[in-house]
Order: sequence, then structure tokens, then C-alpha cells
Amino acid sequence: MKAMVLAAGLGTRLRPLTDDRPKALVKLNGRTLLEIALARLRSFGVREVIVNVHHFAGMVEEYLAANGNFGMRIEISREQELLDTGGGLKKAAWFFDDDAPFILHNVDVLSTIDLGRMAQIRTEQGALATLAVQQRESSRALLFDAEGRLCGRRPGRGMEPQWARAAADAKELAFAGIHVISPKIFDKMTEQGAFSIIDAYLRLAGAGEKIAAFRVDGCAWRDAGRPESLKAAGQEIAAGRFSV
Repeated sequence: MKAMVLAAGLGTRLRPLTDDRPKALVKLNGRTLLEIALARLRSFGVREVIVNVHHFAGMVEEYLAANGNFGMRIEISREQELLDTGGGLKKAAWFFDDDAPFILHNVDVLSTIDLGRMAQIRTEQGALATLAVQQRESSRALLFDAEGRLCGRRPGRGMEPQWARAAADAKELAFAGIHVISPKIFDKMTEQGAFSIIDAYLRLAGAGEKIAAFRVDGCAWRDAGRPESLKAAGQEIAAGRFSV
């Protein structure tokens, strides 16, 4: 199985730590966020990864070269202009040339999610994409129907939901920053330039495509994209909540 690590963001939430380096190279208990993400993928048998870069792109390339790509085949997708999650994935479509499902993973997410099981469930569901989601407070919750299919999104507190299709029984769930995706999605991504993968999912769900939930409520999870959450992640690692 192949994977893509989303690492091109400016890391504005982690300033001042990202004033002189990309978010991917911010350290957590002595290891970079990128190394942690790659090690996590490698533990599930992933040996081929593409990483998108923009902010301090050269530093990421030099870091990977200096570390022998951590024993993996790693390709770099340089973005001269930020393409957001959907545009970044679409630019890297050439890498996924074996018709096999792949993992899309945010560089600043730590978890104990069983990625192998998630991939298996995507196959059983016959979903175009399966998203790791959980019951927690989120200002941008996704909406899923009783069958676990994406049907809408709540853009922000106090805002009306954005619907892909009607679902009176919709349940709000927070996205955990990890997807397993069929490469068939590339033929269906009509969006151009910079765009959010979530926007594409909503459009596709509205057209009848199956974008499914994979519940990870019992898993340890942390978005380490802010200084306070990075500190908390370090404490959780020290306490054994995450194995990195």
C-alpha cells in the first residue's frame, strides 16, 4: 500500500516554531512530525510515500536525503503555490499508478488508529473514500447518515449545515485527518487549482458516490498543529499513550 503525507502547509498555527522551518520538521520529543508520520505508516507495511511540500521545501528534501528516506521510497511533490488538500492530492495522482487504495495522512496527526483495519473496511464498504472520524467537539464537523455515508458538513458554529444530500438522521462527527482512498477518485475530481478535499467529497457524495465513515472513538488521537497541542502530545508520548 502507498501513502501520501500532507506537509505543504505554512504551519501558521505553530508559529513561532515554524518561523524558520516547515511544520513537518517541528520536533516532538526529539523526533520530527514527519518522521513520526512515516514511522506510523511503515508499521502498517507502507513502503512508498509521496510528501507534498511548499514552505521551506528544500529543508524537507535535505532532511529526507540525510536520513536515507527512512528506508522507504519517498517522492516529493513541490507546490509553487499552495494547492490545499484536494489540489495537492490531485497533483500527486501520478504516484498512485497501481490501481490500489492508498492512505492520505496529515503530517501533524498522531493516533493509534489501525490503518490496516481501516483499509480493509474501505474495501468491504466499497467506498470511494473512507474517513477516520470520531465523536468529539469540532467547529467543522462532518455529517453522516445512519448508514455512515457522508451527507453534509457544518462549516462553523452558528452556521447552517452545508448538505450534499438530505439526511434527517445526520450525525455530527469530527474528521481525524486520515483517509483511505480508491485511486478511482482521480477520474472524478473535476476541481482545478487549489481546493479542499472535503469540498470534493461533498460534491461527490451529492452525486451518489460513497464517502464512508470509519469510527475511531476508542483510539488515542492528537492534532499536534498548535503549540499547546504539541506540548500535550509530548506529555502523552511520555506517558505511553502513543508509541512513536
